[in-house]
Amino acid sequence: MRIGILTKKPDSYSVRRLIEAAAAADHEAIAIDYMRCWINIAAHKPVVMLDAKPLEDLDAIIPRIATISTHYGAAVVRQFEMMRVFTCNSSIAITRSRDKLRSMQLLSRRGVGLPVTAFGSSTQDVDGLIEAVGGPPLIVKVTEGTQGMGVVLAETRKSAEAVIQAFQGLNANFLVQEYIKESAGTDLRCFVINDRVVAAMQRRAAEGDFRANVHRGGKVEKVRLTPEERQIAVRAAKAMGLKVSGVDLLRSNHGAVVLEVNSSPGLEGIETATGKDVAGAVIDYVAKNQHTGAKADRLAL
Repeated sequence: MRIGILTKKPDSYSVRRLIEAAAAADHEAIAIDYMRCWINIAAHKPVVMLDAKPLEDLDAIIPRIATISTHYGAAVVRQFEMMRVFTCNSSIAITRSRDKLRSMQLLSRRGVGLPVTAFGSSTQDVDGLIEAVGGPPLIVKVTEGTQGMGVVLAETRKSAEAVIQAFQGLNANFLVQEYIKESAGTDLRCFVINDRVVAAMQRRAAEGDFRANVHRGGKVEKVRLTPEERQIAVRAAKAMGLKVSGVDLLRSNHGAVVLEVNSSPGLEGIETATGKDVAGAVIDYVAKNQHTGAKADRLAL
């Protein structure tokens, strides 16, 4: 089997591990810079081109699309879907998960626990937004972002008003969200493959920060999930239509709530914390399902 890993970072830990895991299972995986690809849109023979050559010999792809290039990356994935190449995450599922508002609406619709959240843009009812989530401290975040970027903790009403007004001034769409104080700067990353949690870790924010992202200096350690937390993680991944995902949970006083669902979860932190071959599990899933080709995404919204 020949697998294409769509990535802008061919030397990253995650890509290297996927290539190694594929070789260990007697498959070939290659890194493909999707930003260098272009699409030949033809009625009867859709093709993805790379350096003037068609990519026609791939059995499957593993998309690792950067947030900043979601639109173009998803278009390349969609073209592979038209070519009936199996992808572990569909183009629509990737774009769905990247929009924080849309993902929250989908999760809410399916009854998945979430932090209390309000959405605004140019509304003048700033007090209403603040009160809707229980007042400060609260979180303000842009609707598109990852790795903790565009996320601000406002500890007082004055700072909350200032942050909201700043986002309004930038014409940015944003969410206002309750701050789960009892999580104490920690969250849980659940790595979900094909409706099963294969590994989980706890991330702890660096001193002086409230964001537990590894890219921002967060520390990781293995964690034991409760059956309820496993169920919530799987339900969240299914709500997004993702077959390979990282689901971030917070432990609150009223149970686990979903913070985010990531369509391109990193492997370094989760493999380091758990000692598990997560890359191998991804390759195993792709190998077992690549013969089915691309499948239609039937989720609404």
